[in-house]
Amino acid sequence: MKAYTHSLQQSNTKTKRISSLWWMYLPALLFVGLFIIYPFINGIRISFTNWNGFSQMYDFIGFKQYTRMLSDPDTWLVVRNTLIYGIGSTLLQNIIGLLYALLLNQSFHFRTLTRTIIYLPVIISPLVMGYIWYFFFAYQGGAFNDVLLWLGLEKVNILGNPDMNIWIIVFVNTFQFVGIAMIIYLAGLQSIQKDYYEAAEIDGASPFQRFKNITLPLLMPSITINMVINIIGGLKLFDVIISLTNGGPGNASQSMSTFMYNLYFSRQDAGYAATQGVLMMVIVLLLSLSALLYFRRKEVEA
Repeated sequence: MKAYTHSLQQSNTKTKRISSLWWMYLPALLFVGLFIIYPFINGIRISFTNWNGFSQMYDFIGFKQYTRMLSDPDTWLVVRNTLIYGIGSTLLQNIIGLLYALLLNQSFHFRTLTRTIIYLPVIISPLVMGYIWYFFFAYQGGAFNDVLLWLGLEKVNILGNPDMNIWIIVFVNTFQFVGIAMIIYLAGLQSIQKDYYEAAEIDGASPFQRFKNITLPLLMPSITINMVINIIGGLKLFDVIISLTNGGPGNASQSMSTFMYNLYFSRQDAGYAATQGVLMMVIVLLLSLSALLYFRRKEVEA
């Protein structure tokens, strides 16, 4: 009987502890519901209307906005650009970030200063970073073209060239946020025990074999984190595009984020902007979840 009473008391204590934890979760759940879930559901509702974003009068028009979106050539242009920004930035940030981390994992003078310089652009506003690079690449008065003129060469309108400005945006985004990937990889490298490398070196493994068979498998958790973060960030790119090209010329460098912004505020077409937002959500969700599941399967325990 005493054992039953003790067990019952433990169960009640556990229930009270769980109940108190739920009360601690409540502010966070309210915040997520108010600022994420509700706007998301409301955005889906607006995508079925012809609302202009300002008027209190609008009609529900069913799937007409979705039909319009699928037949709009601008949709596929901005989807292509968004995929370039997302996938291109992700690959570059991870490759360069890993190289930086491998370098900074070595012992040399000014290592801390080097790490600080690489990470420093992260703390700058993306909009400000875009304007900094704008004054470097600008056709009139840009530092890059001033150097070309000084060398006796013709000026190049990089930001006005649709074949070039997309990659300039990818470069600027990579330059700014590669420090985050570097820090995550550096933390992963420093968590790998030295015993693995010493045993492999005794067995005669080359530096490349040690990197391939020890470093990469044990870095998979870091790779997973970086891939998912970078894909989501790259697909949502907005500030850098606004400051560098403002989506131009025409819609040549628009991302889905800037395209929605223009639809809502410039064209007063909020219903169509919401429809583009639903498509963007689907793309971000599919790519980020695919990356998460793919790299999770490749993770191994140290």
